[in-house]
Amino acid sequence: MAAAPQAPGRGSVRRTRPLTVKTSLTNPYTICWSALDREDMHFILQTLEDRFQSLGLRKIEEKKKKKQFLKKQSPDQHSTEVENSEDPKEKPPEGSEQGSGWTPPDVRKQLAIGVNEVTRALERDGLQLVLVCKSAKPARITSHLIQLSLSRSVPACQVPRLSERLAPVIGLKCVLALGFRKTTTAFVAEVRAIIPRVPSLHVPWLQGRPEDSGENLDTASLESLDREVLETSFEDLSKHKRKLVEGQQAVVLQPLKIKKLIPNPNKIRKPPKGKKTTSK
Repeated sequence: MAAAPQAPGRGSVRRTRPLTVKTSLTNPYTICWSALDREDMHFILQTLEDRFQSLGLRKIEEKKKKKQFLKKQSPDQHSTEVENSEDPKEKPPEGSEQGSGWTPPDVRKQLAIGVNEVTRALERDGLQLVLVCKSAKPARITSHLIQLSLSRSVPACQVPRLSERLAPVIGLKCVLALGFRKTTTAFVAEVRAIIPRVPSLHVPWLQGRPEDSGENLDTASLESLDREVLETSFEDLSKHKRKLVEGQQAVVLQPLKIKKLIPNPNKIRKPPKGKKTTSK
């Protein structure tokens, strides 16, 4: 006779932990920057580089002196090193030291440098032109600026080699985003010359700029439709409404404004499982 199956030993059965599942929504649209012509790219980089050099805009950083840890030495060697360190030839000339910061601070306030600064300035609607470097990795770092600049009706484009050309001139390691404020006075001519060369952005749920969305429909066509509706009877009114809806393809979505959030006062929180209620 076959032996009966034995029960598993103590501790042999392992409980599998439940898998953590997080729900997420993906965007069905692909949003990307519009392509910039090669001639326009060279023009933008050259004009900005010449303007920064003429203004002398640069960030100066003081070099921190490294502390030298001396080993235990004899008193004779220590005295000779102190005499050499006190040599007046090694002292830098007076007036050569400069404080850290931007050389013309007034010009620096007219720009927004960096992704975070450009994002904050766009949210406050304080920019008139935005330039983004193409070498930013990953691309999602600067992709949110497409919708943000289009919603603020600010021309923006992606410029290749922006950080490579302008970062050494300004004295920074990299320049992933550059914005020109509306209150600028030092870059008025440059901004006016660059804006016509910037390609328009395309976002599926934002048909063009919000200012020009109402101008897409011709006023003459709307007036003719209104006259036809008034002349017709109520039976044909629904047909004209259908034609009008089919003709209007541009739809502008308005932003949702939340005034106040009120928590649920009837929400009862359950005690944690670990704590057991003791009954007296």
